[in-house]
Amino acid sequence: MKYLLKQATIINEGTSTVGDVLIQNDKIEKIASSISDATATEINCEGKYLVPGSIDDQVHFREPGLTHKGNIHSESRAAVAGGITSFMEMPNTVPNALTQELLEDKYKIAAHSSIANYSFFMGASNDNIAEVLKTDPKNVCGVKVFMGSSTGNMLVDEPETLNKIFSEVPMLIATHCEDEETVRRNMETYRKKYGEDLPIKYHPEIRSAEACYLSSSLAVSLAKKHNARLHVLHISTEKELSLFENQTPLAQKRITAEACVHHLWFTEEDYEEKGTFIKWNPAVKKRTDRDAIWQAVLDNRIDVIATDHAPHTIEEKNNTYFNAPSGGPLVQHALLALLEKSKEGIISKERVIEKTAHAPSVLFGVEKRGYIREGYFADLVIIDPNKSTTVTKDNILYSCAWSPFEGTTFNHKIEKTFVNGNLVFDNNKIIDQSKGSRLTFNRFD
Repeated sequence: MKYLLKQATIINEGTSTVGDVLIQNDKIEKIASSISDATATEINCEGKYLVPGSIDDQVHFREPGLTHKGNIHSESRAAVAGGITSFMEMPNTVPNALTQELLEDKYKIAAHSSIANYSFFMGASNDNIAEVLKTDPKNVCGVKVFMGSSTGNMLVDEPETLNKIFSEVPMLIATHCEDEETVRRNMETYRKKYGEDLPIKYHPEIRSAEACYLSSSLAVSLAKKHNARLHVLHISTEKELSLFENQTPLAQKRITAEACVHHLWFTEEDYEEKGTFIKWNPAVKKRTDRDAIWQAVLDNRIDVIATDHAPHTIEEKNNTYFNAPSGGPLVQHALLALLEKSKEGIISKERVIEKTAHAPSVLFGVEKRGYIREGYFADLVIIDPNKSTTVTKDNILYSCAWSPFEGTTFNHKIEKTFVNGNLVFDNNKIIDQSKGSRLTFNRFD
């Protein structure tokens, strides 16, 4: 296969330049101001952006065990339609990925069904440290620790276990940080006051800023104590930002942080309209929290932007506060949402690409992905900035068939997506004839 992308506005490594890109087989063969190749399929990209595919470091694709919500095939299709060409999936499927055998089962499923590139986190629990230590850092993205139970049964709360994980695990440790005791205490207080009809607007007071900070600060202190490689997921509060710094180059950072699209888009003011459909853990909080997270993204205290894509059925979400699960689908619309913020002047389009493609590649040490460079895998996205995308039931690809962005019009359109040189999405159509590849890594901490 050979494609010649002509006269694209190439957004890459902090610059936007017009040029041509030649794709041959699975790699980027050549980048130049002008390329001629009569044997290639030529695509006119004049006036359109060409960007490296996003690398989403936090998704829940629900397979195995929860496939009524989504599966690796369906959600990877939605991902490539949204310009996400690689994903890293979480271990709180059923059964939880707490053994090497169960972890490899997920890789086998993805090899047969994912049209995006993939990796899966090894799960940690209070009693599986021996299994965790068998994880190969060359072909597994990291170890996931739930320091707050969130959705699933993987809470790690024993001090001895946490110390063992942070002192003995040699690879990246990704944490969900909410202090479980604080959350439970808040929940009981509000349940006594309001009963089962608790209004959703109190979710950020139950999953409070204090709960987030207590847990995040504990994770950071453990990482500093043991010189562990820590990555704190989905920062949702202004207070937590004091835990992170921007003086060390990303490739050398031992402690890194992630922001998610929903914490950059929504605020507690949106609960009135969206209700439980924007119920996430950690909770969407105050406007001041959102604005502070944006500032931390821009000044590099927060290193990457991800989705925490976590689909549930409409029936599950359309429920009372205590019965509606937390999480929502985002992979199809995350890049569009960030480009909308670029159009609003909040972040440059070059920084959007840095935070969604370049930085995840550096942070995890993803091999030969995340940049438009000769010799790199051709994970590429063509975006038309002169066409719009309105999110409707008819064009949602999530298995759960809903989106928190329904009714929103974004001022860009994702036109084409390539994964390993294969055209997998073309003008609203999925081309389901190729499979993604297992991600490999070269950052060993």
